[in-house]
Amino acid sequence: MPNEVARSRAARAAAERALVRVVHHYGTRPEFVVLGGLVPEWLCSGNQLEHAGTIDVDVQIDLEIASGAVNVVRLERALRNAEFEPDDQKVWRWVEGVEPPVVVMFELLADLEDAPANSIVTFDECEGLGAVNLRGSGFASRDIEVHKLTARVGDDARTIEVNVSGLAGFLLAKNAAARSRRTPKDWYDLAFVLHFNDEGGPEAAAGKVLEKFGAELDGAPSTALRELAANFAYQASQGTRAYVRQMLVDHPELDSSTIAADAILAVGTFCTLLLDR
Repeated sequence: MPNEVARSRAARAAAERALVRVVHHYGTRPEFVVLGGLVPEWLCSGNQLEHAGTIDVDVQIDLEIASGAVNVVRLERALRNAEFEPDDQKVWRWVEGVEPPVVVMFELLADLEDAPANSIVTFDECEGLGAVNLRGSGFASRDIEVHKLTARVGDDARTIEVNVSGLAGFLLAKNAAARSRRTPKDWYDLAFVLHFNDEGGPEAAAGKVLEKFGAELDGAPSTALRELAANFAYQASQGTRAYVRQMLVDHPELDSSTIAADAILAVGTFCTLLLDR
């Protein structure tokens, strides 16, 4: 999919409308927690530079699973009623094409101790619903804010409430995803939120993580933080380059060296505060 479609204001608006449709058909606020590329703009609402947007709706479904079979069946029905269908090869990814050329992808993540990392979790009660078991994504389901969204469903404007990951949960869950997937969009999202978050930057972000999850950072989270720091160690590091590339697409008037320095400082400060705690 071309980058200008996947990362654009039109793509983000389509993703928000798709999320509203799913929640509307669910019938009440779902247990799942939004943690993907829709979230940075909400965490950085006071920033004058716009986030690039996303075509994906990533959700963490541990709380849906914990609530039992009725909930996962309800979620599958809501996705189908919102005109999504499961990907033929990836049951954790559902795709809709209501607004071509924009194709919104609804992706489901779990963090279950009794399933291998990166395995596919399926549900006997469902026809096609599944989730990818991404270690660390569960942080998002333990730091929740309730967000309201309004969009048109058919001929009517609908306002829904949805669980959204808070700053600490987002950063740890997104960093787990970055370590697993190693995609430029994850590095960009992390650096953007660390630099521009409404709490006041990387120091405040580290404080939020320590407040909520300070006793849980040993092991895999610390390894992921060390890898994140390495990916933003220099201007030529892959995380830094991914961030600069996307920022210049959205804001070509900015200076690339300044953008790189901002990312290196924000990520380095955040990682150092958590690793040296």
